[in-house]
Amino acid sequence: MTSFIPFNKPHFVGPETRYIEEAVRSGKISGDGMFTRRVHEFYEQTQGFAKALLTTSCTDALELAALLLNIGPGDEVIVPAFTFVSTANAFVLRGAKIVFADSTGLNPNLDVAAVAALLTPRTRAVVPVHYAGIACDLDALLPLAAAHGLAVVEDAAHATDGYHRHRRLGSLGTLGAFSFHETKNVSAGEGGMLVVNDLDYAVRAEILREKGTNRAAFFRGEVDKYNWVDVGSSFLPSDITAAFLWAQLENLAAIQQRRVQLWAQYRAALGPLAAQGVGLPALPDYATNNGHLFYLVCRDLAERTVLLASLRAANILAVFHYQALHRSPYFAARHDGRPLPWADRYSDCLLRLPLFVDLTDAEQQRVISTVLTFYATR
Repeated sequence: MTSFIPFNKPHFVGPETRYIEEAVRSGKISGDGMFTRRVHEFYEQTQGFAKALLTTSCTDALELAALLLNIGPGDEVIVPAFTFVSTANAFVLRGAKIVFADSTGLNPNLDVAAVAALLTPRTRAVVPVHYAGIACDLDALLPLAAAHGLAVVEDAAHATDGYHRHRRLGSLGTLGAFSFHETKNVSAGEGGMLVVNDLDYAVRAEILREKGTNRAAFFRGEVDKYNWVDVGSSFLPSDITAAFLWAQLENLAAIQQRRVQLWAQYRAALGPLAAQGVGLPALPDYATNNGHLFYLVCRDLAERTVLLASLRAANILAVFHYQALHRSPYFAARHDGRPLPWADRYSDCLLRLPLFVDLTDAEQQRVISTVLTFYATR
């Protein structure tokens, strides 16, 4: 029997456990230890983000963003319908009304052209998702948001090392949120990060992240004691988590080189399927490819179902992705009834192929051959 090819396999670069041991020996394994500081410095000094704050997940980073923006009942937040539940749920938790926007026909990103018609006097924020690490159309979105006084919260969960016109994704909006889940390009198992690009929010972001206290300022010697000064929660990850992530970030270039290579090999081999009406990832001229994931858009749900079964019969695990949130059990009755056809299409037809650093060329060729054989018979 042929060996099993998983959809994802976490990549270990080597020093992860050694760094975890260093964190333990340091005597401080709670949040904001020495490895957390290294990660923050990496993103602020090497990657050029204004302020980076590690969190326990991207979900937490989004929830911190909603809290920081004072989102509350009566506010409206525009979110793509084709996204992970956390993108919307972070703002629902604050009492906001979610207004779902459709995706584009080019790729699953937010259709910025549809956003203007959704704006009302109660709109407070727009949350673009850089799906598959490919930039949303920020050339159109950022001026629109600025003209209406809206915050832009980039959901950059997929977007490590992705760019929009030579600027790093997550650095262009008011705030950005990253994920370091084990399925992401660099991983801490679970983990995330809030990026604060508008430094007017920087001091308060630290306070909210530290249970509403000025504890961070106290440890820098800026105040003689720390107090409860605002609302907040405990968003800090353990320094053990940061230690694992630091090993990955030290090897970011090598990780990215392999992921992008695998993505390009998929694109070259499967490109001819476009002539049969199968959708493939599209890169607008303002976006880069960070090798996060590779997907096909089948011609209909029935075709995707059979292709999934064919891959599984070949001992290959491919998976679909989000179920559009506007038709979810929680939200369907709350949706305003607008059709969102592209979000529905991606829900029914998008299929993700295995892509991870340790996927061998031979394994990838098995995936490619299985897909091409499937379409050769249709």
